Amino acid sequence: MIRNIETKIRLATFVALGSLAAAVIISVGACSFAYRQVSNARKSVYILDNNIPVLAKQTDVEMNRPAEYRAHIDLFHAIFFSLTPDDKYIEYELKKAMYLIDESGAKQVNNLKENGYFNSILSSSSVLTLQTDSIALDIPRKYFRFYGRLKIDRRSATVIRSLITEGYLKDIPRSDNNPHGVLITNWKTLENKDLDNVQKASF
Repeated sequence: MIRNIETKIRLATFVALGSLAAAVIISVGACSFAYRQVSNARKSVYILDNNIPVLAKQTDVEMNRPAEYRAHIDLFHAIFFSLTPDDKYIEYELKKAMYLIDESGAKQVNNLKENGYFNSILSSSSVLTLQTDSIALDIPRKYFRFYGRLKIDRRSATVIRSLITEGYLKDIPRSDNNPHGVLITNWKTLENKDLDNVQKASF
């Protein structure tokens, strides 16, 4: 009788321990599965295209950073140098450009103002268009060199200039005014010389 009770107690103990072990294993498995599901979900986002959800894959920020650096450099130079003979427009574009660069950009603007650069654009009715040739990046140093051609279309002539600048890049929080989250620092113009000067016929 006592032996039967001991056997039943032992059996109940084994059943209880087995149930506990099974519960622990199931809980760990469920947590692991849930963690994998959440991790996978974070790698994907859905965007709405005409109210239809479309899966969009997220990419590693560091993998895409060089492309963002080039886009930022290209955007800044396009805003800063592509101008029309409209003082309000010039002021507006320069204000946008200053969100993308540190105080070295403001110094450049002040120097150009002192030299009458913007006044000459207005007086000669010049339209400036910048074409990017290439952008060299040194990612470890966050250094860049920009190569482009600046077309200056005046009433009397069309001038093509070679433009080379350099600077460094600093990561900052993204904002509406700086969507790439990059700040150009220590910006300098290395070359801005005439390559071609075509006189227009006067009637």
